[in-house]
Amino acid sequence: MAGGLVRLCRWTVGLVLMVAIAWGGISPAAMAMGGPQPALDELAPAFSLPAQTGEGDVSLSDYLGQWVVVYFYPKDFTPGCTLEAQRFQRDLTEYRDRNAQILGISVDDPETHAEFCDSEGLTFPLLADSSGTVSKSYGSWMSGRALRHTYLVDPDGKLRSIFLGVRPAIHSQEVLGKLDELQA
Repeated sequence: MAGGLVRLCRWTVGLVLMVAIAWGGISPAAMAMGGPQPALDELAPAFSLPAQTGEGDVSLSDYLGQWVVVYFYPKDFTPGCTLEAQRFQRDLTEYRDRNAQILGISVDDPETHAEFCDSEGLTFPLLADSSGTVSKSYGSWMSGRALRHTYLVDPDGKLRSIFLGVRPAIHSQEVLGKLDELQA
């Protein structure tokens, strides 16, 4: 009975929040939870994390001179995270045409990331934020996992756009659209 009551409470809270957002009472940014967001048009929080390749750490500064899509996601092999990664992979040529690199970050270890990349044919880096330190610095952390947030960093290392609570099926195209807007 207690489990049913908990599910009912979660469902009710979710419904109330959706109605509040629809009526303009709560902004989507406020719903992001996870902590304060880094400031736009300032240097993005620096990081260096191990990748799935096992060939050492990958740093944001490695990509100075390129646009970087830093996307946080909860967990490898889950439906939403798989769909989001597949969409970024599908659109990878379009990102490269725009001088942009994709970096995925979750708390999964490099070995799990490697299995996920092999399973899904992913060719962009997935970084292991096992302690959650980087996720926290980006305001993308809750209950031991990264939240589904994306940050667009310009070639000078400045944060230019933030996407909170993204929808995996359409997110890559949203990021490409914003990238086109910022590069125009």
